[in-house]
Amino acid sequence: MVDYQKICGLLGLATKAGKIIAGTDACIEAIEKKSIFLILLAQDASERTKNLFYQKAKDYQIIVIDKLTMESLSRAIGKQNKAVVGVKEKGFAQAMEQVVNGGEMIG
Repeated sequence: MVDYQKICGLLGLATKAGKIIAGTDACIEAIEKKSIFLILLAQDASERTKNLFYQKAKDYQIIVIDKLTMESLSRAIGKQNKAVVGVKEKGFAQAMEQVVNGGEMIG
């Protein structure tokens, strides 16, 4: 079973390090500039938003984690009503992916 609290913890660290982008428009722009390594998409985001980001992720070969709610994503980054968060740093993205795939977090 995946521990999504670990992902929220990593997301909090990435936020403090300035390695995230939050919000739909900002994330789309960063994806197109190829500066995002992972997308965190709220499971309660609108269908339109989900479809848009699944397609962008497929086109740009970016992993999507879609198991957190808007509330937990927003709380982890200290902002309100964020359905999409992009991770700009490869190390944080790999650590989050490893947690989702059942591995332990490094460090």
